[in-house]
Amino acid sequence: MQAVASRLGRQSSSISPLQSIYPLSHYYYGADHPRYGSTLVTNKGVGHLVRKGTGGRSSVSGIVATVFGATGFLGRYVVQQLAKMGSQVLVPFRGSEDSPRHLKLMGDLGQIVPMKYNPRDENTIKAAMAKANVVINLIGKEYETRNYSFEEVNHSMAAQLATIAKEHGGIMRFIQISCLGASPSSPSSLRKAKAAGEEAVLREIPEATIMRPAALVGTEDRLLNTWARFAKKYSFLPLIGDGSTKFQPVFVADVAAAIVAALKDDGTSMGKIYELGGPEVFTMHELAAIMYDTMREWPHYVKVPFPIAKAFAMPREILLNKVPFPLPTPDIFHLDYINSLTSDTVVSDNALTFEDLGIVPHKLKGYPIEYLISYRKGGPNFGSTISERVSPDAWP
Repeated sequence: MQAVASRLGRQSSSISPLQSIYPLSHYYYGADHPRYGSTLVTNKGVGHLVRKGTGGRSSVSGIVATVFGATGFLGRYVVQQLAKMGSQVLVPFRGSEDSPRHLKLMGDLGQIVPMKYNPRDENTIKAAMAKANVVINLIGKEYETRNYSFEEVNHSMAAQLATIAKEHGGIMRFIQISCLGASPSSPSSLRKAKAAGEEAVLREIPEATIMRPAALVGTEDRLLNTWARFAKKYSFLPLIGDGSTKFQPVFVADVAAAIVAALKDDGTSMGKIYELGGPEVFTMHELAAIMYDTMREWPHYVKVPFPIAKAFAMPREILLNKVPFPLPTPDIFHLDYINSLTSDTVVSDNALTFEDLGIVPHKLKGYPIEYLISYRKGGPNFGSTISERVSPDAWP
């Protein structure tokens, strides 16, 4: 033992050339090391929870977020943004065990935790929130089914989550995702229900942050993908009304970034409502033209007056709760969607926007709609209109 101790003593007393250059602290990577210190705001909100790491997926942000609706379109982008900064994400899901499988790859080992739950069972909701300090509600439905109505999904569930989060006592941030145009006076039942959901959440948690994104655009979207599939199948695209309804579509990753930016601020976003629209406003006709241009297809439109469009959509509404089997998912001729097109959906003049969260949203043309290339006839390098763009001698 004495021999071992003497050897250890000699080793500790010897100093390598590198150790003579760098201080001993250079070799220890604790939370107080300048390289690994947090750069996030540490006043209010959840900023002060961030303690260890450089901010990557293997760091410890201190955020434990329960993301309801994480298996949906926006959900995967929110989970990815949270996971890459070292947050633990609890993913309540219903249905198949495969539903949240794609999300587990987005975070470090054990950071993405799928949890089976039933939105009509309070105990499973409480279990999903038990270890969380942040709750993000992305639950929403753009059409009604036999089992779930607009009112239940967009209003009642939001109110229930807010009530349980308030009772929890340890939820530091609650973020509710609504939709642009949400108003009690909207002609759309979805938007009325979203407005009621906002009111219910703020009544329970006045410090909650409300996000109102415009129509989301991205690889898995249900806007341009729906239009493109319809155009490819039927060789035309119906323009509801005269195609003059205005949109302000927003890239889905920008909305996810806005949610995380609100979490990382000093608490200034608490109790506020943000309207998240893209940097450009398009009419329905202009947006369809951009879609056709990206797909390299000849544009063919059929203008469908509102009364006729509603007549096409009525059979599903009448049969929805009268037949003993689920009806097909509606596409363009969907009554509530048609009602929403009777008014423009753009950001209000005095609303808080991306700019107030320090984010510059992407323009629509380019990467946000690059996925439409998959609809080109003959492959991504070709298309029906390519002869107008490139000489046949220059084809790849």
